Amino acid sequence: MSEPTGKYSITMPRDIAEAARTRSGPSGLSAYVAAAVARQIERDNLNELIQVAEAEHGPITDDEIQALRDQLHQARQEQNRGGANAA
Repeated sequence: MSEPTGKYSITMPRDIAEAARTRSGPSGLSAYVAAAVARQIERDNLNELIQVAEAEHGPITDDEIQALRDQLHQARQEQNRGGANAA
């Protein structure tokens, strides 16, 4: 069952609204805008978590970020190899 909905009036630049309407496809503009707002809320929440973590542990260095990206890349490669071997 989906979440209850409400009807809201928002104001945005016309060119952005038209681009969103064009891209919204069969789900419609309301679903497209709701998904965009949900993604923004996720980003805002993540940024708040990062601020709290950095306040407690110090800023994350570029080297730490790259090391985590490398780990993620390696895990994806291993996952893809495992999927190919399983077939």
